[in-house]
Amino acid sequence: MQHLDIPTHADIERLLGARAPGSVSIYLPTTPVTTEVGASRIELKNLAAAALDQLRAADMDKRDLEAIRESIDDLLDDEEFWAYQAHSLAIFVTATGIGTFRLPNRLAARVEVSDQFHVKPLLRAVTFPQAAFVLAIAQGSVRLLEVSPDLPPDLIAVPDLPTDAASAVGKASIGDRSPSGRIQGSEGQKVRLAQYARQVDQAIRPVLAGSDLPLVIAATEPIASIYRSLNSYTQLVDAGITGNPETTSDAELAAATRSILDDLYATELSEIRDRFEALRAQDRATTDIGRVARAATFGAVETALVDMDAVVSGQIDETSGAVTLGAADDAIDYGVIDEIARRAFLTGARVLAVRAADIPDSASVGAILRYPV
Repeated sequence: MQHLDIPTHADIERLLGARAPGSVSIYLPTTPVTTEVGASRIELKNLAAAALDQLRAADMDKRDLEAIRESIDDLLDDEEFWAYQAHSLAIFVTATGIGTFRLPNRLAARVEVSDQFHVKPLLRAVTFPQAAFVLAIAQGSVRLLEVSPDLPPDLIAVPDLPTDAASAVGKASIGDRSPSGRIQGSEGQKVRLAQYARQVDQAIRPVLAGSDLPLVIAATEPIASIYRSLNSYTQLVDAGITGNPETTSDAELAAATRSILDDLYATELSEIRDRFEALRAQDRATTDIGRVARAATFGAVETALVDMDAVVSGQIDETSGAVTLGAADDAIDYGVIDEIARRAFLTGARVLAVRAADIPDSASVGAILRYPV
């Protein structure tokens, strides 16, 4: 498997809920090619130095400042950690600890210092991860792949995964009669295939546990429909890859999966924009940053679209939701868009980190509201 730590919903909620003076958030592009990761380590040193300068300017306690510096230095010195990277690295550190996520998306280098973490770029990895699992299942074989945006697919070792349908049901062929003669013909084959599919689902369940990545099925009928009827993974995608996966290479399956993901995300965004425009006429959708901030504060946001690249420095009043813009790059103000995302997420809204072009009016933030605010 690739070296990814895709944040779960619980991870995002924990980060968004954390508040502590001197919270440092660092994002930097990395590479899975170990011999080329040195540039990323140098960039981290530079970003860390910028963060420490902001903390000194804010008169942070010297012991807390030293604890943050030591945590980052320890990470920089961890050779094994740097040997296993993906396309981006997100680092969250305070005086009491440090956490990291290795991400499939390529994110721009950035450092933010505040009393809370800058989580919005991380939301992109959850919104549209451009990564997925592929279950290629046929009567004669089954394999589980992990697909990322632009690396070759990885074959995942799955303990107790059946090798084929016949051996899974203890027969020389799935067309064999049962001792009573009851299971035979096409109906008998469907029963055997269901037994096989159930074993496959049970085998991959612990491997996929805790992941939010989509699962794409590559199979022919009837096994594709049979597996779908027995699947227990909640992120199974409706669209699948047709054709015999035994005659389809891993690279071809990965290419087909990326196409499915592109269509899935494009359709989802189109539906959200259409709904936004329909509700705007009812005063239940807006791109006004002040109004969205108030709605997020009052728990009135149903769906939020936030520009993953926009940074609007300032503060939002805890009670009224009023926005006060401020200077950038200090340890006091925080990203207003990030704070909107945090408040919306923690009040049950769906928050999508997208490009500005994907937001109505090409705004930095847009929201569909539960009720007019």
